[in-house]
Amino acid sequence: MKTDTTTTTFENWTLRVRPGTSPRILLLLHGWTGNENSMWIFTRHFPSEYWIVTPRAPYLAQPGGYSWRAPAPRGSWPTVDLFRPSVAALIEFVERFAAASQLDASSVDVAGFSQGGALTLTLGALFPARVGKMGSLAGFAPEGAEQILTPGRLNGKNVFLAHGTQDQIVPIDMARRAVQLLEGAGAQVTYCESEVGHKLGADCLKALETYLAD
Repeated sequence: MKTDTTTTTFENWTLRVRPGTSPRILLLLHGWTGNENSMWIFTRHFPSEYWIVTPRAPYLAQPGGYSWRAPAPRGSWPTVDLFRPSVAALIEFVERFAAASQLDASSVDVAGFSQGGALTLTLGALFPARVGKMGSLAGFAPEGAEQILTPGRLNGKNVFLAHGTQDQIVPIDMARRAVQLLEGAGAQVTYCESEVGHKLGADCLKALETYLAD
């Protein structure tokens, strides 16, 4: 597998990129207070065909790092409406980056951790034709998702969710609710629970690798 990555800027974005052997894009979205380096811990055995692209979120977070939503009261959960600006910006970014790099932006695979997982589900719910595979790791379905994930909305989609039963940041019930919403919208859900906290367990990482390789 290719291991060489480059941290670079593209237009107004800071990102880290690993070139792949095909025009296929895997967009990885970090969590709250993360950055363009946060997701690489997962990627060691990801398929070499992917161009892996990890953009830095556009908003500053407190006490540090970056966020996919505008600043909001501490302790409040992101909503679909708060994510909409980042969703629109990401779609434009992917289109322009793909055109500049001669890649395929017609349908990209996306995975995210925590807040990035919630953004992944929001992106797929709002623009299902633009997203292939979706992975939410220790994530959740934001408030308002139930209004978009109507029956049939995600027909033909295979979505991966992983969560820790001991997660004290995003409770396990939020992941189970997301599974119900996705299945209600017609998605086939691959769901992995492990006895860990707010992270991805080793068994679920292997399941994610298998999901991306299929």
